[in-house]
Amino acid sequence: MNHDSPIKPLAGKVCLVAGASRGLGRGIARALGEAGATVIVTGRSSEAGPRTDQRSETFEDTAREVELAGGKGHPYRCDHTQEREVDALVSWSLRRFGRLDCVVDAVWGGNEGYDGERYPDGSSFGTPFWRRPVARLGESFESGVYAQLLLARAVAPAMVQMRQGLIVTVSFDTSAYLGDVFYDLAKAAMNRLTLAMATELKPFGVTALGLSPGHVLTERVRDAGMADETTETPLYAGRAVAALAADADVIRHGGQVLRVADLARAYAFTDRDGTQPARFTIPS
Repeated sequence: MNHDSPIKPLAGKVCLVAGASRGLGRGIARALGEAGATVIVTGRSSEAGPRTDQRSETFEDTAREVELAGGKGHPYRCDHTQEREVDALVSWSLRRFGRLDCVVDAVWGGNEGYDGERYPDGSSFGTPFWRRPVARLGESFESGVYAQLLLARAVAPAMVQMRQGLIVTVSFDTSAYLGDVFYDLAKAAMNRLTLAMATELKPFGVTALGLSPGHVLTERVRDAGMADETTETPLYAGRAVAALAADADVIRHGGQVLRVADLARAYAFTDRDGTQPARFTIPS
């Protein structure tokens, strides 16, 4: 796929990327912009208000990146763990644009407060389950499974009515243990919810699927001094979503958790540097 081509496969399509202030959400929004989409970008970190973990990135920045990439960016502040805010976001989007063709859930607050070594409760990633304060499980599920369900149930009625649409949840393949009990449980539950949604949406022509990236060079990972351990940039996952959104037969992937590296080979796209990073596997 030539990303500098004047052909924009998603021109005229309306996409929503939830959790796009930074990280994977930001890379996905940018890639959808490359493909010519109109992209609603949401998050809690705003130029006009509070920012999560006092970080500098904002969803307004992401909207500008979408514009620079060749799309149309529309910022919208939303806390995706709040049902009223999610419903208001979807209502606004449908009033403003009349449709939602692709909705990407990249919301994940399970690592908030993590400094690269410790969480605020003193535990670290991979601390044995019997030494973990259980409150973090609730935080992981609220910002993962619960947020996923809130967004999907808000957008599904419009997609069902249109008899088309794509819901992508950024998760992780859980065929092997992910190394941390709370992270693993949350991602496994998200993947199971994706399967359930896909099963119930398929008769109406709507697709729900999961996306499994590698070890991604996000801003948090970079600031934690772990850049050398990463395998790819957020744009790699973004181009995977763009390829899926442009596929008229995407419903064949419904319910699956697809690896970005596999999609790169199937759809012939690359990461930012022109390479196709291989599948990432959890070190044993």
